[in-house]
Amino acid sequence: MLAVTGARQGGVAGGGPTPNISLLRIVVAAVMMLVIALSASPAHAEDGYDLWLRYRPLRTEQAAVFQHHASQLVIGSATPTQTVTRQELLRGLGGLLSQTPTLSDTVTRDGAILVGTPTSSPLIQHLQLDTQGLGNEGYLIRSVVVEGHPVTVIVGNSDVGALHGAFQFLRLVQTGQPIDHLDLHDAPRLKLRVLDHWDYLNGQVERGYAGASIWDWWKLPDWRDPRYTDYARANASIGINGTVVNNVNAGAEILTSRYLQKVAALADVFRPYGIRVYISARFSAPIEIGGLKTADPLDPQVQRWWRAKADEIYKLIPDFGGFLVKANSEGQPGPQDYGRTHADGANTLADAVAPHGGVVMWRTFVYSPTNEDRAKQAYDEFKPLDGHFRANVLLQTKNGPVDFQPREPFSPLFGAMPKTPMMMELEITKEYLGFATHLVYLGPLFEEVLSSDTMTHGKGSTVARVIDGSLDGHTLTGMAGVANIGTDRNWSGSDFNQANWYVFGRLAWNPTLSSRAIAEEWVRMTFTNNEAFVKPVVDMMMGSREAAVDYMTPLGLHHLMGPGHHYGPAPWDASEARADWRPVYYHRADRDGIGFDRTRTGSDAVDQYAPPVAAPFNDVKQTPEQLLLWFHHVPWNYRMRSGQTLWYELVAHYTQGVDDVKKMRETWRQMDGYIDPERYQQVAAFLAIQEKEAQWWRDACIAYFQSISGLPLPPGFAPPQHSLQYYESLKFDNVPGYSAW
Repeated sequence: MLAVTGARQGGVAGGGPTPNISLLRIVVAAVMMLVIALSASPAHAEDGYDLWLRYRPLRTEQAAVFQHHASQLVIGSATPTQTVTRQELLRGLGGLLSQTPTLSDTVTRDGAILVGTPTSSPLIQHLQLDTQGLGNEGYLIRSVVVEGHPVTVIVGNSDVGALHGAFQFLRLVQTGQPIDHLDLHDAPRLKLRVLDHWDYLNGQVERGYAGASIWDWWKLPDWRDPRYTDYARANASIGINGTVVNNVNAGAEILTSRYLQKVAALADVFRPYGIRVYISARFSAPIEIGGLKTADPLDPQVQRWWRAKADEIYKLIPDFGGFLVKANSEGQPGPQDYGRTHADGANTLADAVAPHGGVVMWRTFVYSPTNEDRAKQAYDEFKPLDGHFRANVLLQTKNGPVDFQPREPFSPLFGAMPKTPMMMELEITKEYLGFATHLVYLGPLFEEVLSSDTMTHGKGSTVARVIDGSLDGHTLTGMAGVANIGTDRNWSGSDFNQANWYVFGRLAWNPTLSSRAIAEEWVRMTFTNNEAFVKPVVDMMMGSREAAVDYMTPLGLHHLMGPGHHYGPAPWDASEARADWRPVYYHRADRDGIGFDRTRTGSDAVDQYAPPVAAPFNDVKQTPEQLLLWFHHVPWNYRMRSGQTLWYELVAHYTQGVDDVKKMRETWRQMDGYIDPERYQQVAAFLAIQEKEAQWWRDACIAYFQSISGLPLPPGFAPPQHSLQYYESLKFDNVPGYSAW
């Protein structure tokens, strides 16, 4: 059209020659064809915004089968949750089946879907279904006969339970599962299933690689972005029922009346979806915003201040979940500043929220520069306090004893505190696993720690049983995940990072689920049901975490990344003021060998585990080789189970990690054409970045460890592409998600 306009201007307004009419017609025709082509395309390109709730039409023959079982929708709209459940079913079934079921107050035809609770629906009440084991959030989906018609009934004891059932029903349809003879009962194994947002009030996200914070504090409470509703929908669809809206390195300002009004607005949006809001509370808030001279948890003034603050919050947010607290860790204030214990601090806040039904999630992530082994300190500080916490306190403990590394053993606190509810904390954002661009599916990592056996009550005392309360008889249970969500259009910085949000929610609902089954579910919902795509992509996802371990921290190595920003390898770094912030502190490589001696002749971290676990960890021959250098300082020429030396195996693992990423790229190249070009191309570009950075990790680490060991490169392996001096010279400023707070 610019060409046409230019021709007209040149021929008339400019007084030039008359335009070539034939050429003009060709241009106009071409433009019209382009407009027609564009109008025939989807209104919105696939950009990842819809997550796993895409609801794109199924194949015609498949949709026809499902349409027979979704002809009518019978559901009330008397409550906000009933309304959003109705909306979701209409949206989902209308999109998947290209035919929206008719709404009705009663069953009048075959294939109706009846949704509700025994108290909200006389039809459901008449069925007298057994809902006793569903609790408040579980659901029952069953094929029954109502008024002479075959019907699918979706039932909960509460509206939220029915909502969860509706999402499960849509999941069945979306993944192509049969729905003609259903009899499903499901309820969450964990009470609290919470996302921890490491978001600051200025819009920055700590360790976030998907843009700025989705909370627009400037415009709240008056403007409630529709994205908040889509966030709630996504979380409810996978069973997440809580959101901590601010960073654990909390400022006190969020507890002021001005910000509580904003938090209340978010709570209003989330409430119909069964999601409660929580706040990270700064322990010194009584001083900073309360005008007190102390935050001593045993001071009566301080206790009154927290009770008054809790009363204020619950007046605004009646279903407020409670507080998350990081105290006496990495410079944060806490009860130890006053000679008090973590139990003293947690109990003061717990007493404040207890009358309202609130909880306190007290983090056990603590370490100091004077401890002989950072991995031991959480156990040392909290184990003696078992049984000293109020009944509404959970100890939120990271999956491993150090800090969300690519691989760690499970934290010894799991199983060591039978009198205290333990809440697992996992990191969904990939702080140590390549940020947004590396394809690393975290399901196997999560499953690995959940299935680990603490042996505290004999065989079968898994971490999953610790956190779901079944091992020690706790009813207050939970799992938290550090969110990977931001303002990026695709929410998580990349499409495959969405899978980590998804698998967290599904495992928080039931920590014994298979991470492979969850991956397949996610692939089908997010991309396609085409088997030629599903199996190779799921296989790629399942191998991606081990690939990352190999090219970053094989054989039990850990904390080799650049200090502070955590981007890229820096095993040589000894520049940080604190020893436990330096990579050299963790690998301890010298001319004789490599690894951290945590045996009884070293730091004795092994004896923080139950004896049946400690014994093999203490023995270099029995320790699983994937954790060898976590627990042992091993000579370079130590013979591994393969018969090769440790040095050979270390180089081989680093090389294998790079090779595996190359295979991932090849797998993805073969997927071209199965999905939309927009998402395909971004994944392809990110895999290219991952291969380049995997090579960087491999070469930099090998170059450094070779300089320490003095050993030649094993035959058959390519040398690093650059010198060690080159890798050491690399500097990184303005790394996304990094803040020195």
